[in-house]
Amino acid sequence: MSFAELLSRVKIRNHGTSGPQVIVLHGGPGAPGSAAPLARGLADRFRVLEPWQRGSGGVPLTVERHVEDLRVLIGDLEAAAPPALVGWSWGAMLALAYAAAHPTQTGPIALVGCGTFDRTARGRLHERLEERMDDELRRRLAHLAEEEVDPERLLMRRFELTRPLYAFDPIDTDEDAGDVERWDARSFEETWNDMVRLQDQGVYPAAFRAIHSPLLMLHGAYDPHPGALIRRSLAPHLPQLEYKEWERCGHCPWAERAVQVDFFAVLSAWLAQQIRGQVT
Repeated sequence: MSFAELLSRVKIRNHGTSGPQVIVLHGGPGAPGSAAPLARGLADRFRVLEPWQRGSGGVPLTVERHVEDLRVLIGDLEAAAPPALVGWSWGAMLALAYAAAHPTQTGPIALVGCGTFDRTARGRLHERLEERMDDELRRRLAHLAEEEVDPERLLMRRFELTRPLYAFDPIDTDEDAGDVERWDARSFEETWNDMVRLQDQGVYPAAFRAIHSPLLMLHGAYDPHPGALIRRSLAPHLPQLEYKEWERCGHCPWAERAVQVDFFAVLSAWLAQQIRGQVT
């Protein structure tokens, strides 16, 4: 597939006008625009691309399809070195999948609120969410399927109801919430089911042994995604993985009152240092 064909299927936004190239990958799957505040927060020091991943269509979406789209995008860039990748949530998982398939075409990788790679971590994620729910929220979630027949509306309303479970002390402005214009429930289901299939078959995280890029994992201690367990599942395959965790921080560090400033300072400094190392 050519870059022109890719542009006919995905939206790509630019942030910043100077500095090294960074690509920010949004979460979901199926939530394009959700990492916009992260991309904007890096734009003062970097030229940031924010691609909106391919939506559902005529053929089922797979991890391989998303990896190929990212390969086409990166292949079109005119850069002295492969760009840095900053992935949030599902986007962090996609960054690792891409790097495993194309290790020589990948720069430094930052994983923000990374998703899960085994049943143990997924189980703990669900336990944490359940522990934070009250009876009223359980009741409202149980009635969602009866109230909403449109799958996109259902996904959006579920996100709105459960969003407080993922945050510790959010700044909670529209800008920090992301720019999701349309939820894609089918994209979420197809892509996530394929990722789980690949994990169950033992493809991931074992394939990550091919990755040579510097890696930094940034996580909130209050994020229901269990950072320590996720790190433990990745460490045997990624010995270069660095880890930093913040207390008083949930799934979106850029929107947490206690850590927002430090989050961007740590991430920007690490990216700049690693990118300098690529070209020296």
